[in-house]
Amino acid sequence: MKRCAWVNLKNNKYIKYHDEEWGVPSYDDRQLFEMLILELFQAGLSWECILNKRENFRKAFDNFDYLKISKYDDKKIDELKNNPGIIRNSLKIKATIKNAKVFIKIKEEYKTFSNYIWHFTNNKVIKNKDDKIKTTSPLSDTISSDLKKRGMTFVGSKIIYSYLEAIGVINDHELNCSFRK
Repeated sequence: MKRCAWVNLKNNKYIKYHDEEWGVPSYDDRQLFEMLILELFQAGLSWECILNKRENFRKAFDNFDYLKISKYDDKKIDELKNNPGIIRNSLKIKATIKNAKVFIKIKEEYKTFSNYIWHFTNNKVIKNKDDKIKTTSPLSDTISSDLKKRGMTFVGSKIIYSYLEAIGVINDHELNCSFRK
């Protein structure tokens, strides 16, 4: 099987992520939130680093339950800042809590976060027609701007572009990749 060139074939987690998850359209709000937060933590780091710590993140952040996370207090923040299994960046931890609160408000407005994120493409997957590596697009610019206006942080256009790839809004599998659908 042919995979995208960026996949580290020595890392089974990376292979499984590429083969089973990356670029697959997601409509589940909990998964959409998880990926948003993991992309936030990835800023300035490699995705492989985050992927290798994913289970630790799930445990530390109550399986990405945005309702629980929105209520985290200083004690919980200190606990997370001292957790060696995750990225212990206090700005990213606080952004996660803030973003959970905004996520909930978006859900209230759109019924689901899925409705919100997919409305930008009229529920259609965008398939890139070439193998040019992109890090932003007019779509990621628009969504990033909207999320920032709503109060989210760590949601720049590059993070959002990567997020859209991860949740399948954008299909960026290379043209010769066996997993391009």
